[in-house]
Amino acid sequence: MTEGEAAPAADAEKGSRNLMMRVLAALVLAPAAIAIAYAGGWLWLGLVTLAAIGLYVEWLTIVGARAPRVMAAGIMTLVGAAIWLGIGRIGPTYVIVVLGIIVAALLSPHRRGWAALGGCYAFAALIASVLLRLDQVWGFAALMFVLLIVWVTDIGGYFAGRGIGGPKLWPRVSPKKTWAGAIGGFVLSLVVAGGFAALGYGQAGPLLLLAALLSVASQLGDLFESAVKRRFGVKDSSHIIPGHGGLMDRLDGFVAAVVLAAIFGLLRGGADGVGRGLMVW
Repeated sequence: MTEGEAAPAADAEKGSRNLMMRVLAALVLAPAAIAIAYAGGWLWLGLVTLAAIGLYVEWLTIVGARAPRVMAAGIMTLVGAAIWLGIGRIGPTYVIVVLGIIVAALLSPHRRGWAALGGCYAFAALIASVLLRLDQVWGFAALMFVLLIVWVTDIGGYFAGRGIGGPKLWPRVSPKKTWAGAIGGFVLSLVVAGGFAALGYGQAGPLLLLAALLSVASQLGDLFESAVKRRFGVKDSSHIIPGHGGLMDRLDGFVAAVVLAAIFGLLRGGADGVGRGLMVW
């Protein structure tokens, strides 16, 4: 085999190993996440708080603002906000978040704007994930709707992109993503919405529209994270998840989708009925 023939073969073998690692990681993490989401309460709050802390630390690492005092201020604020969320005090949570973001940014020796944006990113993920699950009747269904939309958008994008190929979606930011992948993930999200409607979890029309918006938001969230990493010359946010990279690499689409879903639900159902506000039209 010539050197030119060996390179594609090596790339294919590496791609197969990476896919296997992604599948194995997903088979472990997805059922665990669903079980904890079903349990809700402090278990779900604990999981999303840990995830938000991980997102914050990875963000600071990517943008080069990982000073100990900045991390400490942000983490303490995330924990404090989680406690207030856990006892149902939504108002104080927003105050703590704003003050924490300001303090962490002021403590940063440089790139204060990027440090503040990382705080907004992590806190938005925490608050949206908790508020969406609070509704005892619709919370789990709403959360699963968002999770499945994000997952099938990612899965459809991966396989349609690799299987069909074609024009790149935004090569300057994410060289591997294609229009075929974006459309493949989008179509699968509509299938999920149809399944929820068929099972009686909402009306078909609104759910299809929501699925379309959340799928697009998920893909934009993925591109946003890619743009941030490219801006600072970073390939993976970390290597904590085999085959996936870091938490930001795995949760970028979910963060964008769950924040958008929480906004819809909050506007229609209030702080105590975010899940119902999202699903019942």
